[in-house]
Amino acid sequence: MNPPMNEAFNVKRLGKCTISSPLKLSNIKDDGVFDFVEDDDRVLFDNSLKAAKQTILTGIEPLSFEKAGPKSKIYFEPAKTRVAIVTCGGLCPGLNNVIRGLVNHLFHRYGVRTVYGFQYGYAGFIPESNLPYIELNPDIVDDIHKDGGTMLGSSRGNQPTDQIVDTLERMNINILFTIGGDGTLRGAHDIHEEITRRNLKIAVAGIPKTIDNDINYIDRTFGFETSVAVAMEILKDAHYEAKGAYNGIAIVKLMGRDSGFIAANAALASPDVNFVIIPEMDFDLHGPKGFLTVLKKRLTNKQHALIAIAEGAGQYFFNQNGKTRDASGNLKHDDIGLYIRDKIREEFNKDGFPFSLKYIDPSYILRSVPANANDSKFCFQLAQNAVHAAMAGRTDFVAASWDNSFTLLPIPLATGERKKVNPEGVLWWSVLEATRQPISMKNDPDYQGD
Repeated sequence: MNPPMNEAFNVKRLGKCTISSPLKLSNIKDDGVFDFVEDDDRVLFDNSLKAAKQTILTGIEPLSFEKAGPKSKIYFEPAKTRVAIVTCGGLCPGLNNVIRGLVNHLFHRYGVRTVYGFQYGYAGFIPESNLPYIELNPDIVDDIHKDGGTMLGSSRGNQPTDQIVDTLERMNINILFTIGGDGTLRGAHDIHEEITRRNLKIAVAGIPKTIDNDINYIDRTFGFETSVAVAMEILKDAHYEAKGAYNGIAIVKLMGRDSGFIAANAALASPDVNFVIIPEMDFDLHGPKGFLTVLKKRLTNKQHALIAIAEGAGQYFFNQNGKTRDASGNLKHDDIGLYIRDKIREEFNKDGFPFSLKYIDPSYILRSVPANANDSKFCFQLAQNAVHAAMAGRTDFVAASWDNSFTLLPIPLATGERKKVNPEGVLWWSVLEATRQPISMKNDPDYQGD
């Protein structure tokens, strides 16, 4: 990840903030009351001593994010503010928590009384979809955090941006909150661009959602921790399945289209996993260092093996020509879990090597459960900070977290490239330590096959 210049970290503003915030906070230090966040409060991108020394040597201001939080002056007059909320893309633990947090914070803290929920993603803004909006208030959203999924429904697919903005303009919407992943945020940026072309004063705020945790310049996304916790329990049970048979093998395929964060973290949380295979690592199947050879050695020594594999791993084993994309624009992956399962059966049966194999694919279970305690808290804090920023006229941004601080991040930075597991980073090193799998399951370059 190559960080851009500092200007790229600056969040856009609709104009000067002239309205006093209704929040009864402070501008005085050490008076026992939470302080408003100043416009020049920033969170360092790199807070290491090495970076600090480099800054001193060069005199160049270090890269930093705008710090999230309430402002003493805001842009929108609360009593006249009209808000729209939409959820897009795949399901994720915590969607209802974010909706509830947005509605309650708008109503109870800022006094905003007009909040609309648009149904089934961006399609809800398109007249021909004929989807009615839902008028949201604290009573409507009171218990929704107890349920998985989203009360507004969701969908994938590109919708005409001009028609979306037509609806926002027609309904006199001042703030649009979009809750979704990479595709949703790209759509939100396009909406912002169309709003700008029309010279409208509508704030576009994003709350980043993906259980894969693969959005750039963000420590973690909501729902990720819950998904890891669910995956950990599944891996624990799969371990019992593997140990219950002679040369028992359990393969658990987990979500992770382009990044292996769920598989890596779940394996650390469930230290019975013996192999973790993620999109960021290349491996061979055959040969002296190949996966099948290493797996056979493991079974010979221990008589069981547990394998966690991310859905996007090993796509180079498949024909890349003619691959299609889903409604969000993502390449559709071939099923690496079934491929590995079949290759194990083929190889071991050919060699007369006894084994018992169980294949488990819990993918959609991970994303449809309610948020756990820590994710629930995190969802509220993201919603809270998104409301503060939008009311202060920030636009084309996502509410995020970095180095244990809440930040505001321009959408183009978040969607510029996907965050991936660093093969030389501490997370992957910890996985290798826990599983004791080889650092590499690639054969030497001069290996020509059996």
